[in-house]
Amino acid sequence: MSTRNSVTRSSKLGTEERADAISALKTKELDILVVGGGIVGTGAALDAVTRGLSVGMVEARDWASGTSSRSSKLVHGGIRYLEQLDFRLVREALIERGLLLQRIAPHLVKPVRFLYPLTKPVYERFYVGAGMLLYDLFSYSGGRPPGVPHHRHLTKRQMLRAAPSLDKDAFVGGLTYYDAQVDDARYVASLARTASFYGAHVASRVRVEGFIKVGQRVVGVNAHDLETDERFEIRARQVVNATGVWTDDTQSMVGERGGFKVRASKGVHLVVPRDRFQSKLGLLLRTEKSVLFVIPWGRHWLIGTTDTDWNLDKAHPAATAADIDYILEHVNKVMAVKLTRDDVEGVYAGLRPLLAGESEQTSKLSREHIVAHSVPGLVVVAGGKWTTYRIMAKDAIDAAAAALDGRVPASTTQDIALLGAEGYQAAWNKRAKIARVFGVHRVRIEHLLNRYGVLTDELLDLIRERPELADPLPGADDYIAAEVVYAATHEGALHLEDVLARRTRISIEAWDRGVSAAPVAAALMGAELGWDQERIDKEVANYLKRVAAELESQQQPDDASADRVRLEAPDIVAK
Repeated sequence: MSTRNSVTRSSKLGTEERADAISALKTKELDILVVGGGIVGTGAALDAVTRGLSVGMVEARDWASGTSSRSSKLVHGGIRYLEQLDFRLVREALIERGLLLQRIAPHLVKPVRFLYPLTKPVYERFYVGAGMLLYDLFSYSGGRPPGVPHHRHLTKRQMLRAAPSLDKDAFVGGLTYYDAQVDDARYVASLARTASFYGAHVASRVRVEGFIKVGQRVVGVNAHDLETDERFEIRARQVVNATGVWTDDTQSMVGERGGFKVRASKGVHLVVPRDRFQSKLGLLLRTEKSVLFVIPWGRHWLIGTTDTDWNLDKAHPAATAADIDYILEHVNKVMAVKLTRDDVEGVYAGLRPLLAGESEQTSKLSREHIVAHSVPGLVVVAGGKWTTYRIMAKDAIDAAAAALDGRVPASTTQDIALLGAEGYQAAWNKRAKIARVFGVHRVRIEHLLNRYGVLTDELLDLIRERPELADPLPGADDYIAAEVVYAATHEGALHLEDVLARRTRISIEAWDRGVSAAPVAAALMGAELGWDQERIDKEVANYLKRVAAELESQQQPDDASADRVRLEAPDIVAK
């Protein structure tokens, strides 16, 4: 019997696997229970289960539905942290960038080239160039090549050749450097699925509503399955709180705040069509507070971000008209043809979990992370950056493992590839042949390989059985029907929003925010998940209300009014 198959189920993460996971969560005492299904929580679940521990993970909403799906989609060291002399953080992040690019998820994490315009001819070139030289050197620190080329200096003429849409009077020259980018929500869903593959019992839409204590020790949680409205207990020898911006709320359930506070900083990004700005590479621009990125994203550009305190609803942070105008104003300083509100086809807002005292500005708060064994049986991990999630997860499980009886093996996740990664390069080299065999355009195969890696075979099997699943979704030509079916059967998508906002990025990439695709996608999901017509109509109606509320909130002048409007759309609740 295969060693792997003796301890795992399958690579599927559908409703049947979710039911099995919940059954196990109810009946077993786990070594580790992770609360929170964002990038750090899913990373912690994979870290723990690959050490041989029995592991559960629950998430109150969908995988990555909070901060982890609303980032700048960058895997980077953080050029601006060099200026803050935070060399350790930059070095750590660059080592992780190399791991993700080359070993852990080459199908999802890709190099991206940026242009840094200079406005002063001598001093600034020397100063920024020295920083980028450090950036290159730090990226070698992990003992392997960085996976991306070094920075280069460019003349003004070379800059205009690379980015013809730049205003020629806005700069005197520039530099180029490389970082990496990722579809953050897809990565987290893949991480959850990989943890499940190795034997972790993972379930989304399960909310923790309290902690179980024996004396002062946490021994489990009170859980609420929001899909069935069932409440049950989960017992674990160690619980890991990885709830990001909800950390303080979760800690308060156990009657303990700890010696730190997590503050939420709102970051807003705009999505504009690729043809609105002619350039072969992205941009990194300085602002008075921080930096602004213009990031290539398929047939689009992502432009962001803002950095402002947010004290309102954490589940649905809202972008305001002022946020959008701020980004447009700053990016237009270097544009020959200015962008307007009419060019914006998508907007999203996310919250950074920053470790805080009581009064710092959010742009100055730490991106370091902290792990604390706040009370017996409960480990909390907070702060940090998306890029360094694996280190955060390792540190959290190290702390939990130290409290378990017996010797727990060290973390192995630096060598554990995500599902779909092994053999990706070979599949990529065969993409033209695969396209011919299946009668699908090569660009479509490339799209699938860069989202699913070698698991693309499973989508192609669906198309072989049902050729109509090769059809693109209305208003979202980049995505095909098979991806919706696959999300429901293999990737843990339980609601229409899960597919349109996170398994795909239709909600921010389509001009109509996914309104045209919604009925078709809901019908496809419904056929797989056993929905009747009433349920299909309800899912579509909920999604349309979300889109309308987001569009209306983006017309509001301030956070309070945007938050009020955004919350008019109903959240997904138990049946």
